[in-house]
Amino acid sequence: MFEESVKRSAFKAISWRVLATLTTALVVYFITGSTEFAVTIGLIEGIAKIGLYYFHERLWNRLNVGRRPGGHPADAATEPALPSPSQEHE
Repeated sequence: MFEESVKRSAFKAISWRVLATLTTALVVYFITGSTEFAVTIGLIEGIAKIGLYYFHERLWNRLNVGRRPGGHPADAATEPALPSPSQEHE
């Protein structure tokens, strides 16, 4: 069964936050014209949301919502196909 590792969750959280924080800072800059304000808001938002995302990811790793009994839903493509009803009686 596939399980998200702590290290992978942390790297995903950081990479996403870098992209999202840059977006936030750019939006704040375009609205206010203030580089200092944009950087401040970007840093506060980025730091807060890295932690929130990490814990959100770890919580979802504990839940079985949407998971198949045999493993991760993405593994479904590699699972053998079930025989069709006509093949069962051959």
